[in-house]
Amino acid sequence: MAKPSNNEDLGFERKLWSAADMLRNNMDAAEYKHVVLGLIFLKYISDSFEEKYGKLKKDTEDPKSGMYVKDPPARYQVLEDKDEYLAENIFYVPERARWHFIQSNAKMPEIGKIIDDAMDLIEKENTSLRDVLPKSYARSTLDKKRLGQLVDLISGIGLGDKESKSKDILGRVYEYFLGEFADAEGKKGGQFYTPKSIVKTLVYMLRPFKGRVYDPCCGSGGMFVQSEKFIEEHQGRLDNVSVWGQESNPTTWKLCKMNLAIRHIDNDRIALGDTFHQDKNPELRADYILANPPFNISDWDGESLREDKRWKYGIPPVGNANFAWVQHMIYHLAPRGVAGFVLANGSMSSNTSGEGEIRKNVIEADLVDCIVALPSQLFYNTMIPACLWFIRKDKEKRKGEVLFIDARNLGIMINRRNKDLTQEEVIKISDTYHAWRGEPLDSGKQGKYEDVKGFSKSASLDEIRKHEHILTPGRYVGITEEADDGEPFEDKMARLTKELAEQFKEGEKLELEIKKNLSGLGWRL
Repeated sequence: MAKPSNNEDLGFERKLWSAADMLRNNMDAAEYKHVVLGLIFLKYISDSFEEKYGKLKKDTEDPKSGMYVKDPPARYQVLEDKDEYLAENIFYVPERARWHFIQSNAKMPEIGKIIDDAMDLIEKENTSLRDVLPKSYARSTLDKKRLGQLVDLISGIGLGDKESKSKDILGRVYEYFLGEFADAEGKKGGQFYTPKSIVKTLVYMLRPFKGRVYDPCCGSGGMFVQSEKFIEEHQGRLDNVSVWGQESNPTTWKLCKMNLAIRHIDNDRIALGDTFHQDKNPELRADYILANPPFNISDWDGESLREDKRWKYGIPPVGNANFAWVQHMIYHLAPRGVAGFVLANGSMSSNTSGEGEIRKNVIEADLVDCIVALPSQLFYNTMIPACLWFIRKDKEKRKGEVLFIDARNLGIMINRRNKDLTQEEVIKISDTYHAWRGEPLDSGKQGKYEDVKGFSKSASLDEIRKHEHILTPGRYVGITEEADDGEPFEDKMARLTKELAEQFKEGEKLELEIKKNLSGLGWRL
């Protein structure tokens, strides 16, 4: 396989996925996911190690003669000094875990055990990866011939040229594969993956440049990865941001830890446990919160948390955790913090089991900054309509107002089932929000905010009270006005009826032609 450059489109990821998916055979996508992503991760850390190893090796040679500057034992000690790698945030990879050793044994019957042993060795040498890497490649149900073929396939993903590092290429592959596995798994896929355009919309609107970024249900870490990309695209400093997260599913937690490691994002503060019942960061007050909590969950054992201190605005119903998530995030926001999160549309209007009262209290506390209604079909795992909530502790620029954006008509179909927001549409939404707040726009354009009928509306708390604290954007933005084409009504009707009459005549001709053809075949209508 040709080595892709970092500037290529997604063609090589798509081809790689197709080849890897062919090797899946009859294995369930949920199981195969860990096989493939574990190998990509192993290839990534090995390539990063080998790149640094090559630099150290060059440093121990005389540039003119090519002879060793140090004697072999001392040279070996430098090349294998773990601190040389850890100092540059590179994982130390023992010799029998390096990719060239794995690849050289790809055709061996014991390749599964070799990979499991490699994962064990890496975990022992790198504390942040303890109990994270998959170690089930030796199991009898995994076809070793196909496993070897998969190793050979992944071996084709190389370091590229000097401008195209392994981190970037393999990071792209890892992220692309997460999305494809989410699609393949359907409903279950949504447990670990949020569509990239939704995450990007949250990140563009929050702009997490500096401070603590928190996701209380972080899945595979997509919110953190997109935050990192945003900072890099806008020439920010990655060391100005620290990430905090929690995930209740152990296998998803492992995916997140690997996903962050492959992007060189510190994963030490990603905790495993139930966020409601085992809040691992009780004292955290985050500058930014980005989340896609599971919609409408009823089995969160809310009955045992009736007196929880997080429920400042009302006790959430035991049959639906939506407003438990809302209040958990408000509780963890810093005094000048801002949160953006995904919720089911019902959260904007439901009045059952006290939800309407909680929403009213949150609105009256002037915490709701913006509500965005999303297009349908964005998610792999659910057809439930969704929206974005933005909560801000200090609304100094827009006190007593809420921005409503109705983006339901945006998005393009990317396959028969799913839509996606384009980059231009993401920026259209974020530009509207930042213009409303009087901030620089992502598009680089200039201009002040103005309501756009059918798309956006800045509403006062008094207006929201008149709507009984329902936050559905469609109630506020109105219906888009059709542009007047200037043609008088009588002329337009005359033209349209003439066109319709011609279409009727054409239909009659087609009907006769079809009957004639059927008659020739021995069939009559």
